Order: sequence, then C-alpha cells, then structure tokens
Amino acid sequence: MSQSVRRRLALASAVVAATTVAVAVTSTAGAFDNADKAKAAIQSGKAKNVILLIGDGMGDSEITLARDYTVGADGRLNMDKFPLTGSYTTYAVHADGTPDYVTDSAASGTGWATGVKTVNGRISKTPGTDKAVPTLLELAQKKGYATGSVTTAELTDATPAVLASHATDRSCQGPADMAKCPADRIAAGGPGSIAEQSVSHKVDVLFGGGQQRFDQTITDGRYKGLTVTQKAKKLGYQVVTDKNGLQGAKANKPVLGLFATGNVPVEWTGKAAAVGGTDPQRCTTSNPARPATTPSLADTAAKAIELLEAKQKAKHSKQGFFLQIEGASIDKQDHAADPCGQIGETAAFDRAVKLARAYAAKHPDTLVVTTADHGHTSQIVPLEATPPGLSSTLVTNEGQQLKVNYSTNTPGLSQEHTGVQVRIAAQGPQAFRVLGITNQTDLFTTISEALRLR
Repeated sequence: MSQSVRRRLALASAVVAATTVAVAVTSTAGAFDNADKAKAAIQSGKAKNVILLIGDGMGDSEITLARDYTVGADGRLNMDKFPLTGSYTTYAVHADGTPDYVTDSAASGTGWATGVKTVNGRISKTPGTDKAVPTLLELAQKKGYATGSVTTAELTDATPAVLASHATDRSCQGPADMAKCPADRIAAGGPGSIAEQSVSHKVDVLFGGGQQRFDQTITDGRYKGLTVTQKAKKLGYQVVTDKNGLQGAKANKPVLGLFATGNVPVEWTGKAAAVGGTDPQRCTTSNPARPATTPSLADTAAKAIELLEAKQKAKHSKQGFFLQIEGASIDKQDHAADPCGQIGETAAFDRAVKLARAYAAKHPDTLVVTTADHGHTSQIVPLEATPPGLSSTLVTNEGQQLKVNYSTNTPGLSQEHTGVQVRIAAQGPQAFRVLGITNQTDLFTTISEALRLR
C-alpha cells in the first residue's frame, strides 16, 4: 500500500471516528447506523468491477426536488444510501489552462474520463493542443476488462462520447456532422465521427438513443458507403432496437442498442414552468410519446451488467468490467424548465442506482460511484416567492405544495448549467477517495487505482 493511500485511509478513519463521537452526543440511532456503515466501507485494495453512474445535471437541488416529490422530505432515495459521500468541483478550463467556472458535459466528462481538464465542447482531448488523451474505457480494455456504456441520451452525446472517442467538438456526432472537426475527418487522417469511433473501439455494450447518427453514411476510409450501423455489423456487433431485442442479446458478441432516433423519450410528463408560475400540478408518470417497447434505464443497466459479467466468465478472465450508466435527461429537462420530466428522469436514474448497489451487495469487490457532471438551474423556493423567471408549483406525494424556480436564463431560452460543486458518493474498494472536497479529475484516479489501470 502506498504512503499516499495510507494517509487517505487514516484521514477517512479519523473522519468516521469524529462522526461517531458527534453522533453519540447529538443524534439518533440512524446516524449511529451511518457511522457504522462508513467504518465498514473504508477499504483499500483492487476492485474487480466498477459501475459509474452519472446523473447529468443532477446537482443537490435536482436530487432534493426528486426526493421531496417522490419519497418525501424525510425520505431517502437509493442514491442517498451510499456509506461514503463527498463533493467535487466541476469547472472547465480555457485553452490557456485558466479556469472556466461553468462547465458543459463534454469538458466535465473529459475530466473524469481522462484526468485532464479541457475546454467546453471538447471530447477527451487537451485544451490547448487538441491532442487525444487515453480514457478510462481505453485503459480498461487494454487491461482485459469488459467495457460498457449505457445512456438515455444519444450514444454520441457528450457523456458517453468521452469514453470511446476523441473529438475537437462534441457536435461531430456522425459522419455528416463533422463541420467543427476538420482534423478529425478520416480523409484528414483522423479517427472520424463520434459514432464511427465508438463502434471502432469495439465496446462490448453500447446502449442508448441516437439511431439517426448511426444511420448516416460514412464518407471516407475502409467503410466508405456504409452506414455506421452497417459498419458495426461488419465489426461483429449485434444491433438491437427494443425490449425484445435487448433481452435476446448474447454475450458472445458486442451489442449496439439503439432505442430511439434521438434521445430516449422521458418517462414522466407535465406542464413546463412558466412566467408567473403554473397552477398546482401532479406529474403524469406515463409518457404517451414513449413507446411501450422502450426499455428503461434500469432495464438496459441490468442487461449490460449481465452481458459484461457473462463475457468475462466465458473467457475465464480474472478481470471484471467497467460500466458507465448515464441518466442524461435530468439535464435536458432542466434546460427545458420541465420539472415533471426532470423528476421522472431522476427517479429512473435512482432505480438504476438501486440495481447497481444490489449487484455490489452480492459482489463486494465492485466499486460503485454515483455523481453528476455539473449542477443545473432548478431551485426549490418558498410558495410565496414571485420568481422573475419561470416557475411551477407541484403537489408532492406527501400532498404538499412545492414551488420550483428556473431563472438561469431569459424565459424562452434554454436554462443554463451552474458552476456549483456536486455530490459524489461511493461504496466498495477505494470508495474512501470520494470523501471531502475533491476535483472532478480525481474520479479518474479513483477508478484507475481501483482497477489497477496504471
């Protein structure tokens, strides 16, 4: 064990010891339980598997809103039940390395995927020189781990893209979308679009939306004239598009799941926030625009774990898997000032958290981390408040009214991210590294150390 790890373990133990003392004086049995769980959770050593769960745009306000609405102010979501919790900073950088205080998903994802901060809009490349930086997924593949990426966004969106591609700009999602990435074009000697790179990496499991990107025709190189989906099939991928196809997928070949033309439709609907507010509303928990054949995030996460585990067992591999799971539309509904859509996507993400923690309970050599990429706009405000922007009043499952405000941009424009630090929580080997206030890039180190990637 390295000296730095010993120091971190000692600090973590001291934190828990102090917590126990404080709890003994002031708190209830529940807090005693938390201290005991924290003590038991502080462990070093190698992880066989890592499950990283990203709630896109899921700051503390978004978590609190979902908690208040679904399980009550004194209730707890699954993501609230991790034994070790900290916060990390999320800023991006300018090309010269100076801080850009509000990040986008591309720069933030690059931070944990590579350990390097970059400029907003860039995918796993350096901020000044625009050079590709190895990602956690690439390093895990080299060490013999099975790998997967699951999202409710397009598979070519920023958060999944940071794992299996390198692009000057996040907009370069398909072969027809390369205007901002001239040096990344295959004709220029580059790796091609995000969609092309993702299947070229032969990631074992790719589940999400974005069929429109994979249906684009490749314009240069070995696969010229084929769509990206056809290229994937040439590379041995099984391609599935609905629940039945998902359940029928086998572990003997990589799987590309494309469950929507664009982003996967959200689970809940309701009235968007409005200037002057809305009448008190209950959210509709079934979206008529979401096809019944669309798998949930928990469905795709469960199948991904099943496939990755089966692949390694078939190979008799001592290594396990690395899997990233993203609840993408928490962010997208926040941008749209749609509290019901946002809460529904947070609840769907929380079910995936429950599934991951249940797997880890049976496989304690699994590191599970849940966090966000950045904060967002929603704020819970007093009922008597009259926000200058958009607001909505909800009637929670407790039968109480709750007002949520969106005021990070002019009404009619997309609401904006915020530069706030966000929660990170974990259990399993190396989970103690999330304690305190860390940097987003430290998550790269936590996972690298857990899987012994370096």
